[in-house]
Formats: sequence, C-alpha cells, structure tokens
Amino acid sequence: MKKQSLRISMFATPMMIVCGLLVSSASARAESEDGACSNRTLRGDYGSTVEGLVLPAPGVALPIRGVVMAHYDGDGNFTQVDHIVFNGIPPTLKWTPGTGTYQVNADCTGTAHIVVSTGGFVNVAFVVVRKGKEIHAVVTAPFDGPARTVTAVSIKVE
Repeated sequence: MKKQSLRISMFATPMMIVCGLLVSSASARAESEDGACSNRTLRGDYGSTVEGLVLPAPGVALPIRGVVMAHYDGDGNFTQVDHIVFNGIPPTLKWTPGTGTYQVNADCTGTAHIVVSTGGFVNVAFVVVRKGKEIHAVVTAPFDGPARTVTAVSIKVE
C-alpha cells in the first residue's frame, strides 16, 4: 500500500505543479486580453498627430494641425511638447511645453487635462487601444478659448 501511494504521490505532485502553472498563466492571459486598463497602461513616450477645426464665430472654421510628443509616467501625470499650426500659421514657440494629468478607467476609456505653458488648458476624452500602444482622443468641454472639433491619434514610441 505504501509503495502505491508513493507512486501516486510521485506522479501527482508534478502534475499539480503543472496544473497550477497552467491556471496561473491562463488567468494572466485573461487579464491582459479582457482589456483591463489603469493609469499604468500609459507609460513612456507617445507621438501624436492633432487635427481639427477651431470655431471662433458662427460660420467660421479655422484648421488646426500639429504634432505632439508626450511622456506618461504610469501614475497619472504627463509632460509634452507640441508644434501646432493654427489656420496655416506656425506657432511662435517652435515646441510649446505643457503638463497634465490623466485617468485611465478599467474599460480603457479615460480623460486628461492639459495645461499649456503659454496659457490655457484643454480637456480630452480618450480610448486606449492595442494594449496601450495607441490612444485615440478628442478635445472635450470645458476648454479654454473658442469651440473646437479637434482629434488626436497617439502611438507609443518603441
């Protein structure tokens, strides 16, 4: 009887270890595949394109185009520099610095508040896609200045 239980034990122990490893890797895979996001999802540098329209008065739509390089710290803060061309006129400052805060929800939606060094602020609603490798954003109220319809796409720098 002892010999048989020893054989079972010698087989069962490695099998339990293998099963435990399979279960833990399956739950880690499920967590990453279900889209669970947090502020930690955004870490590192992201390059963005910005485009849209500024609407300073009824019937007036001025184009805005630009690029941004932002650094997210994974804790809800970021710094950035941008080069925004407004109505065909380049910015006075070649690269305008800014800082901000962000909040990423578990469903990979989020918001950000950007304060530009030249004055003013912008609020943004966004979605995080491709497991944090890309961000799609739209400027949302409240914001400083005239109405606008501005979007951005950001891609993680690798």
